[in-house]
Amino acid sequence: MNTLAVRRSAVVDLGSNSVRLVVFEGTSRTPVMIFNEKAVLKLGRGLTTTGRLNEEGVGMAMEVMSRFHAIARAMDADPFEILATAAVRDASNGPEFVEALRHYMPGVPIRILSGTEEADYSATGVLCSVPDADGLVADIGGGSLELIRMEHGVRHEAISLPLGVIRLNDRSGGDLGVARTLVEQDLATVGWLKAMEGKPLYLVGGAFRALARLQIARVAYPLNIVHLYTLGLKEAQEMTEWVRGAPRRTLERLPGAPRKRLDDAPFAATVLRRLLRVGQPPSVVFCVDGLREGWYMDRVATGTPDADPRESVAREMCGRLGRSAVLPPALIDWTAGLFPNADAERDRLRREACWMSDVGSYDHPEYRAEQTYLRILRMQGVAFGHTARAFIALALAIRYESEASQSWLDPSRRLLNEEQFTAAVTLGLALRLAYTVCGGALTLLDGTSLRREADRVVLRLASGRLAVRGEAVRRRLDRLAQSLNLAAEIEEG
Repeated sequence: MNTLAVRRSAVVDLGSNSVRLVVFEGTSRTPVMIFNEKAVLKLGRGLTTTGRLNEEGVGMAMEVMSRFHAIARAMDADPFEILATAAVRDASNGPEFVEALRHYMPGVPIRILSGTEEADYSATGVLCSVPDADGLVADIGGGSLELIRMEHGVRHEAISLPLGVIRLNDRSGGDLGVARTLVEQDLATVGWLKAMEGKPLYLVGGAFRALARLQIARVAYPLNIVHLYTLGLKEAQEMTEWVRGAPRRTLERLPGAPRKRLDDAPFAATVLRRLLRVGQPPSVVFCVDGLREGWYMDRVATGTPDADPRESVAREMCGRLGRSAVLPPALIDWTAGLFPNADAERDRLRREACWMSDVGSYDHPEYRAEQTYLRILRMQGVAFGHTARAFIALALAIRYESEASQSWLDPSRRLLNEEQFTAAVTLGLALRLAYTVCGGALTLLDGTSLRREADRVVLRLASGRLAVRGEAVRRRLDRLAQSLNLAAEIEEG
């Protein structure tokens, strides 16, 4: 019996190239992964020629799956399921393999997904982080490529093609030129694909993630996080040509190179290159959330699909790490007058920063600013894009009295333009002032307000709140006003 207060669930993604166990904790809108282990089995190697699962991979699978079964049961995961995809689905000995697995994993549901079911889960996974996804989702595995048309967060057409990296390698005899022709021929059969022209491309699957990791290392990108890493069309085109033409030794020398994926990378790049040519997407977004997260949303977090994933994370962090769940809404109102002309995204960032504004309250004061900065910048796979991470992390570092010149803020300097950087600093100074006024207590913030006028920033203190006046409040109001090139004024009564 599970003695933990928080529910756990587990899923095994049994693919053509690898098998992975993921254990999730909780039932919230945003999947919280607490265990993640992968083994490369290459079950689909040679399937095109033999029609059967790779015997070596089958033998390894029994040991690996026994381990996964023991871990999931020890963690008291419920539900716990196995999802088998293209290789098991297409192999003549797939049913035999599944029956053997049942012996090693008694009582565990084993589902052989159809191509459509696989696409459904992948699309739902993308919606975990990009709820308004509007474009083409491409999920590449070892045996198949799933393509899904998304329109404003709604899944439409979907198709599964035999273009997984292992199968494409087998079909082409390892020749990238032949592989390119096969990709062109298979994609040409998708009648609705042309309608995706000019819309974003969302990439899911380990082989696509490997491309992102190589690119991140190659350009010394300041944030080593694949999730929601985004490239423009020309950047993505250049990356695919580089991966296709680079010697393996060059790729191996890159820091953090995914060595087990290097043989697959040129074939993934070949598929991506053709998708770019057909769709001409303005942006290419790498998404870690896919089939496994889609399963979680379908089987575990069934009551939360309409919740905003970013706000959900912000509220959860507030509840777990902050001192008050009632102060953030007041901070949202209190800071609004400082940014009267903010667009929807900037206003959203401000609200989220207010919810997370006290997450460093229990850290050591000497390291509170830096710890909070890194905590936000490096949050586990959630719906915050890299620019949003850099903005909120910077604002909260300033709130905790960091100077904007600190060297460890360099990721924000690189990921934000000058205007964004300045706005984040201003927000951080406003939050610093708010916490100086109230000390984190809602009752002391009540009766105060902040507004921005043409030539000044005004902190108003009602007669019942004059006791919060002090040198620290004046100094921090002055600092905020200076950041805006305005005068500072305290208005009483």
